[in-house]
Amino acid sequence: METQVSRAIVRRFFQKLDDHLVVDVAVVGAGPSGLVAAALLAEAGRKVAMFERTLKPGGGIWGGGMLFNEIVVPSDALAVLDRFGIGHRPAGDGLHTADAVEVAGGLIFGAAKAGVKIFNAVEAEDVVFKEGRIAGLVVNFAPVRRLGMHVDPLLVAARAVLDSTGHPSEVAAMAARKAGIRLETDTGGIVGEKPAWVDQGERMTVAQTKRLYPGLYVSGMAANNTSGGFRMGPIFGGMFHSGEKVAQLILTDLEAGD
Repeated sequence: METQVSRAIVRRFFQKLDDHLVVDVAVVGAGPSGLVAAALLAEAGRKVAMFERTLKPGGGIWGGGMLFNEIVVPSDALAVLDRFGIGHRPAGDGLHTADAVEVAGGLIFGAAKAGVKIFNAVEAEDVVFKEGRIAGLVVNFAPVRRLGMHVDPLLVAARAVLDSTGHPSEVAAMAARKAGIRLETDTGGIVGEKPAWVDQGERMTVAQTKRLYPGLYVSGMAANNTSGGFRMGPIFGGMFHSGEKVAQLILTDLEAGD
């Protein structure tokens, strides 16, 4: 029995990884915008792999606001919660609350059921750059990186890479620094995040969601940091709409062969 348990895990994980070394879309960071985008892309028939550095996908949702595990969602984003079967309650002034744990769990479950393969405790340490475009990721186990072990990574080929790493916009920063590319931002590089301004942050999160370079896209707080948007705290309408927007951008480009 002991051997059977181990063999089942090894075989199934190897099969899952082997099946996702070449994908349509590689998503880095399993926060709210990334999960929404990944689910929509998978529902549209695209092969999607998601790489999350921590053991728990969900990004910054879990803790709500200052560990009060409730989040706020404006009325115009409730359709996303409904799509994932997540409950919500009115809070006045066009705002609604939702249990942070239910939201995180619902988005993760919805993405997985749509066909997204989530590889937790795996991080991107570099991008693949070929013929003038971002063509994949260099990945390694997060504990290997954290411990500073000299272990070579693996490579994943992808037609599109989505940076949804949150405030640091790590993939975009790596691409600009290491590949020497000019991003589609005002400065050609990482502009940096502005301070908090809730309504502007919600708006700019969606507005700054874009293709930064052939093969490279950005969503959520990574979009704000890349292009200089405001932060907005535990309100998630912009994050959800950012995921919807970037999924459509990627689908359009994939269908056009771009």
